[in-house]
Amino acid sequence: MYKKLLLPTDGSEFAKKAGKHAIYLANFSNADIIVLNVIDSYYLKSLPQPDLERSLEKELREDGNKAVNSFKESLEISQCKGQCKTVNLTTKIREGKPADEIIKTINEEGIDLVVIGASGKHGFNKFLTGSVTERVVRSAKCSVLVVK
Repeated sequence: MYKKLLLPTDGSEFAKKAGKHAIYLANFSNADIIVLNVIDSYYLKSLPQPDLERSLEKELREDGNKAVNSFKESLEISQCKGQCKTVNLTTKIREGKPADEIIKTINEEGIDLVVIGASGKHGFNKFLTGSVTERVVRSAKCSVLVVK
């Protein structure tokens, strides 16, 4: 049913839960998974101090690498408890506005399904769906599974 799944991740608990769903669906559909982390460089450019901008960008890049590599390692170690040895996983890190970069990736990669957490690391996850998730749901030309 699905050929390519996109899993945007920021390392949050919701993203980890979405990852479990993505693995299950990829295994069931024999689909590939693209794990994507977006470094929100939009806000970094508005900082008045270049040293602070570079420092924060480095930290965000490290967090992004940690998020995608953590998912990749957990998949490789567990191999989905022996049930999904054929899942092909690709990791990507992009820079820009997260929702925009997710939509670009959907279009460039021919994604069939986005599996995304209801909210990320930044705020109000008990009260409302994250703004990035909401924008992806409204803008994506493919199906989007929002995981709580």
